[in-house]
Amino acid sequence: MSRVLSLLCGLAVIAGMSPAQWQRFGQAATGDGKLPAAKASSLAQEMVSAHNIVRARVGTAPLTWSDRLAGIAQTWADRLQASGQFAHSPNNDLGENLFEIAGAPATPSRVVNDWAGESRDYDYGSNTCRAVCGHYTQIVWNETKEVGCAVARGGGREVWVCNYDPPGNWAGKKPY
Repeated sequence: MSRVLSLLCGLAVIAGMSPAQWQRFGQAATGDGKLPAAKASSLAQEMVSAHNIVRARVGTAPLTWSDRLAGIAQTWADRLQASGQFAHSPNNDLGENLFEIAGAPATPSRVVNDWAGESRDYDYGSNTCRAVCGHYTQIVWNETKEVGCAVARGGGREVWVCNYDPPGNWAGKKPY
């Protein structure tokens, strides 16, 4: 079975950024590059809560947080931020949602609600999308049990990455 991947169109790509011009979510400008435990915990709680609100609407079981998936997400978010690119990670065996914003910060609720907004383009009866809906279907994918997310920010740009295990969006299969 091939997995259907979708990509959220970026708002802006900032070229020419060096790694010294960006920082991780919650990292002080003069920080050591490590995410403070309190910020990581808050991000985890907010992301899981936002995901589970969407899942509850369709009756799928709540997700749990995975530090392993969050670490993978952080590595990819950092790489995208440093390179100024916006693309899914290659050869990834996980589900993955991406979000990019420039000029204003985002919140976990805003990120997840943006993806969840794709539900208006998804028709459950025919299991088809009128436009992009793969971010939404990954959020509500019944077999998915864990999520881990991260954000890299700097230079007026944020890149958010969430990884899901087991992955969703299998061709021909309904999400729930």
